[in-house]
Amino acid sequence: MRLIKLSEVKHVTGLGRSTIYNFMKEGKFPQSVSLGGRAVAWVESEVTEWILKKIAERDSQTPQSS
Repeated sequence: MRLIKLSEVKHVTGLGRSTIYNFMKEGKFPQSVSLGGRAVAWVESEVTEWILKKIAERDSQTPQSS
């Protein structure tokens, strides 16, 4: 299991800091893990799973061509 910092989460998702925290507040993004003090990180596999879910949602809405 690997923890990733905000800079990497922003890089892999393409989201900004405010959007990430707003999505977390709304229950639409994985919660961060407190590392002590003000340091937080995310479980990499949870972020990856969120990305894959977004791709699956997109693909399920795309009309299939014959």
